[in-house]
Parts: sequence; C-alpha cells; structure tokens
Amino acid sequence: MPASLRDRLAAARLYLCTDARERQRDLARFLDAVLGAGVDIVQLRQKGLEAGQELRYLDTFRAACDAHGALLAVNDRADVAYAAGADVLHLGQDDLSAQVARELIGPAPVIGLSSHDPAQAAAARTDPAADYFCAGPVWPTPTKPGRPAPGLGLIRYVAGLPETRPWFAIGSIDHDTVGQVLDAGATRIVVVRALTEAADPAAAAASLRARLPG
Repeated sequence: MPASLRDRLAAARLYLCTDARERQRDLARFLDAVLGAGVDIVQLRQKGLEAGQELRYLDTFRAACDAHGALLAVNDRADVAYAAGADVLHLGQDDLSAQVARELIGPAPVIGLSSHDPAQAAAARTDPAADYFCAGPVWPTPTKPGRPAPGLGLIRYVAGLPETRPWFAIGSIDHDTVGQVLDAGATRIVVVRALTEAADPAAAAASLRARLPG
C-alpha cells in the first residue's frame, strides 16, 4: 500500500522553498537535481504571481515531485493548492485559518502553519486542522524582510515540547548554521538560499540531507 501523505510528511527532513527560477530559466532541471539529491518537500514561493501563471509553474513542480516521490507544497493560497492538486498547503499567520483552509481543500492535503514565537508555536502544534508547523526564522532572512528572528531559543523551546506532529526549523539555515539548529533540537529544516544560490544544487542538497537524522 502506498504511504499516505501524512506518513510521507513524518519521514520528511529537508524542505525547500524556491521561486520559479525565471532568471535562471532552469526550473525543471533545478527541481530534478535537488529532488534527486534528497529534498523531500518543495514549495513554490514567489509573491505576485497570478493564479494562472502559478498553476503553470506548478505543473512543472508536480511532474518533478511525481518523478522523485516528493511532496508538492503551495504557499498561502488554498484555491491554487486545490486547483494544482497539491500535497501540502502552507499558511502564514496572516493567511486563512487552517480550519477554513481545510474546509476548502478537503481532508487529504497536508496543512502546515508558520510560527514565530512560543505562543504561536504552541497553538500550531495543537491546531486540529494542521499537520505540521515551522518555527522561526532562526536568523534574519531576506525572504521576510523586517521580520524579527526569534533565534535558537524558539527552536529549543519547541524541541522541549512533546511532539504532537512534525515541525521544521526555518530561517537562513545553511551548511554553516545547520549544526547549531540540530544541536538546539531540530530534526527537520526548511532551506531557501542554501540550495537556490548553490553553484551545484544537487551536491548542496545531498550534503545537507546527510546532516539530518533519519
């Protein structure tokens, strides 16, 4: 029997957020490289896309995810996640509630939540409509300009709680900082520039995945 989405989520360790690689013009090649080297979940995160354009890019993501057995994530938009047949919908603090999103997309897709402080993390880990959450940013990140970084203290706080669902550390994590995040108690990470700006994305993904447990 094929593993369920939630079983695959539980086994996931390396989560990538990337834009559509419009500047590099190598989206399909890039996705094939990183998914083949250990990325478990990939999310299209590019603000300002019209729904139709986002769905066209997600067709490329879907094909790559299916080829490598990875999970396809959509950021923020329940309508796009539904239309794309996404495996994962990730919601920020200012997006739809997880409960409303669940009513819109149905019972199957995985829903994740962002959390930026202990109170938000505590709420996310028990939200009945959510399946995972992210904690961070650990360090300031240009993808979220102006957002305060709660630091490793938030990771230690979350790691000290009984695990009710998978959670990921996020925020400027790369090859130089991943050891600190793991030492703080994280076992799953979200990365962006560590792979999107790597000279060899496949080698970078394989190296990071080798540092993670499981």
